[in-house]
Amino acid sequence: MSAPDPISTSIEHLDGVAVLTVGGEVDLSTAPAFEAAIAEALAEEPAVLVIELSGMEFLASAGVRVLAAAREKLGDSGQLVVVANSPVTKRPIELLGLDKTVALYPTLDDALAATRTSAEE
Repeated sequence: MSAPDPISTSIEHLDGVAVLTVGGEVDLSTAPAFEAAIAEALAEEPAVLVIELSGMEFLASAGVRVLAAAREKLGDSGQLVVVANSPVTKRPIELLGLDKTVALYPTLDDALAATRTSAEE
């Protein structure tokens, strides 16, 4: 019997918003899979990329660097929003200062509502 994958991802596209849901662990060994999932989500050039981390069990600095690279890749042409509702995800993001350039929300509903509001302005 093989061990379960340490990371799981799924992508959903909703009216110009790509929602990437990530579960499991993102560390040095799984960061490339996380990066590939982000690239796949960005392939359709969404206006907003929401990365949902509620199912995460561990987020290492390598994962935060992948998030920062996604923010850089989007540049001014898109918006990166992160759902981080636990110390496992929120704390590393805040410690490494990514919360200064990426919007953090406690729930996916909050993140989607905020992206709709900013799109209407």
